[in-house]
Amino acid sequence: MLTERLFNIAQGGAEAILWLLLVISVLSIGIILERWISLRAVASRSNRVKLRLKDALQSNNLEEVEEIAKDRESLEGRAMAYGLRYAREAGTDGLPEVFNTFALLERPTLERSLNFLATIGSNAPFIGLLGTVLGIMKAFRDLSQNTSAAGNQVVMLGIAEALVSTAVGLVVAIPAVIAYNAFSKQVRSSLQSLESVRELCFAYAKKKGKA
Repeated sequence: MLTERLFNIAQGGAEAILWLLLVISVLSIGIILERWISLRAVASRSNRVKLRLKDALQSNNLEEVEEIAKDRESLEGRAMAYGLRYAREAGTDGLPEVFNTFALLERPTLERSLNFLATIGSNAPFIGLLGTVLGIMKAFRDLSQNTSAAGNQVVMLGIAEALVSTAVGLVVAIPAVIAYNAFSKQVRSSLQSLESVRELCFAYAKKKGKA
């Protein structure tokens, strides 16, 4: 009885899996585009600040630090502003912890929806495989009900159609995995740039403390 119910589910299960994969692919593409636009903007602003930091170091002009702190659009500018405010009020003790806390607070925003992409990348092939298994179950059931030559052709066609689910699952998963790896690398790069900002802020605070 239970086996019979499973076969009945398999009758329309393969097509339902394909529709599910289609919905997942649309969500995945939307997330990839949103993250690409957002992280590209973050990287563009970070690169601008990095050039200013490089110029400040080459010219040994630590006064540029205060100008960088006014750039509230960039990740580094906001971190510098918080660091300088803390240094003025409490000195350099605890300054690294301030930057670490800032990074922890910003990380969820930068990594938004990346876990969903990772989930799609790891599970879409299995969803496609499930659709293939259901399709093959249907094909063999059809074969048991029709053993003629024409029935064999119908079964072979059914198996071929069932394999489409696995292919679609891979097509959905591969871009999601590639995008997840690329975006994760970009997030790590953005957070690592805060280390140079922290050191420069620390040097600036010590200089002001001795002045």
